[in-house]
Amino acid sequence: MGIKLSISLLIFLFLSFANFGSVLIDGSPIAPALYVFGDSLFDSGNNNFLPTLAKADFLPYGVNFAKGVTGRFTNGKTVADFIAEFLGLPYAPPCLSIHKSTILTGLNYASGSCGILPETGSRLGKCLNLKEQMDLFEKTVRSDLSGHFKNPNDLAEYLSKSIFIVSVGNNDFLNNYLQPKLYNTSKRYPPPQFAQLLMGDLSHHFERLYNLGARKIVMFEIGPLGCTPSIAKTQNHSGNCAEGTNKLASIFNDKLRATLANLTFTFQGSLFVLGRANGIGYDAITSPLKYGLEDGSNPCCTTWNNGTSACIPWAKPCFQPNSHFFWDAFHLTESASSVIATGCFNDTTVCTPLNIKKLVQV
Repeated sequence: MGIKLSISLLIFLFLSFANFGSVLIDGSPIAPALYVFGDSLFDSGNNNFLPTLAKADFLPYGVNFAKGVTGRFTNGKTVADFIAEFLGLPYAPPCLSIHKSTILTGLNYASGSCGILPETGSRLGKCLNLKEQMDLFEKTVRSDLSGHFKNPNDLAEYLSKSIFIVSVGNNDFLNNYLQPKLYNTSKRYPPPQFAQLLMGDLSHHFERLYNLGARKIVMFEIGPLGCTPSIAKTQNHSGNCAEGTNKLASIFNDKLRATLANLTFTFQGSLFVLGRANGIGYDAITSPLKYGLEDGSNPCCTTWNNGTSACIPWAKPCFQPNSHFFWDAFHLTESASSVIATGCFNDTTVCTPLNIKKLVQV
């Protein structure tokens, strides 16, 4: 059975890259740049440069990545990396690795353990919250990019055609709301009010992104938090997931859907796309065979605390990492990221109202 499933996974990945190759025009990028914001699901190495415990700068992280260990919280590529490939662009480098940017194909501002709220993840050390990521992007636009264009109109056109992807909010629950001994947010706000608090801040940051020139923004839902090994293995429940915790994610995602629709209506010329990562992620976790996976609930790498935390440095991972959905107790394997990225790029039921392939054509 293991051989059969491995072959099905290879077929799935082949079809993913076949879809990618079919949209490139003469090998040229189909968008000028990809700008990436968010948390450890997208971080490509920014936390390497920060004093924090939230790092992935050691094996087995990166064991299947061509460049090896980079600070990505997975065995290989992230969703952002796959989207860059589909667009025909190089991977967006971590912004903190660039002193004076001459890169016109995009940058990555994502930071592991951080979130929308400034205090989220602070117990682990320094990370870049969403406001700080926006501050860095503003510096990129004002100080770095402006010198590469003849006039402001050319810069505006470049930004309006670039793709912006965001994955944030997971840590506002995992590293804040769901830790009542460390944070008081769950005592101050019932779940709907907390989600609305996050939406208010998120809307402000997206308005700022729009005012800086962004027009095509993809915001991914937060995942099925109750299915992550960090939660599922520490709560008493039936099945693979703690559905009570998943309900918190659903409340956030329902409000996110309405927020993005309102932003598109409010800001002329903008398109705020919802990346429905929660549904496709939940399906792959609970029905892994459909996606060529063998295991939807257990981490591949050997982790601390009986499978509920990060990878133990240098410990040998499972034999077939990409047969798992989860790499460690929080993060996806490369194959799981491929499922989400391929769906968002090609399928309007995963990224709505436009998939990324259609978004670049608008």
